[in-house]
Amino acid sequence: MWFELLDFAIGIGFGYVHRGTEAYIEILRNGVIAGLVMSVLLLAASLVLLPGEAGTGAVIPGIAGLLLTVLIFVVIFVMGTFAGDQLERIIRK
Repeated sequence: MWFELLDFAIGIGFGYVHRGTEAYIEILRNGVIAGLVMSVLLLAASLVLLPGEAGTGAVIPGIAGLLLTVLIFVVIFVMGTFAGDQLERIIRK
């Protein structure tokens, strides 16, 4: 759960730091690219810090579980990116 919250917080920072009002497609594309990188890094960190099946957080074993975990991390990161962009719009007005 802590890695997911960290992923969301980094997504908020990512969305907030990108200046200007961007199109949602651009935010989505940049968020997915950065989310893939962050999900691989956070998944590797969780596998090192939490050995075994608890490290991936997925109930599905094998490569399908890893892909599902990466997808979840990407979705959380993109949600954080959109939240950060909205936060930027509110604060900068």
